[in-house]
Amino acid sequence: MSSQDLTGADPVDTADADVDAEAAADAEAAVDAATEATTPETPCPVVDSIEQIGSKWRLVVLHELLSGEARFNELKRETDANARTLSRVLDDLQETGFVDRRLEEDSPVATYYSLTDKGESLAPVFEEIDDWAHEWLAECNA
Repeated sequence: MSSQDLTGADPVDTADADVDAEAAADAEAAVDAATEATTPETPCPVVDSIEQIGSKWRLVVLHELLSGEARFNELKRETDANARTLSRVLDDLQETGFVDRRLEEDSPVATYYSLTDKGESLAPVFEEIDDWAHEWLAECNA
């Protein structure tokens, strides 16, 4: 006697139930995969954004480059960053796609940095921060 005989289930009904269960499991797996693909790793995209642009020196360099292309020594002078810090920050910003680096090999050799489209897209963010600072920070209002 088979297990189907004991349960009184019709073999066709059992096969249909197995197919329905598999289809439901496949659909659930597809939804889970889609959710994982669209859900950020952190609970908030702001956190992800801050991880890429949020260090003091990254923000200072990005803000300075909004004025246009600059040489390494110009950025060093304008930001007051030491050479090691500035070099590290520029490398990070280049790696994350915010900054382009251009080497001019004519005499004198010079390295120029400029914002990419991704970096330039932060201009409205800096404008909003500036507006907020003027409204809410006493140092800006004094």
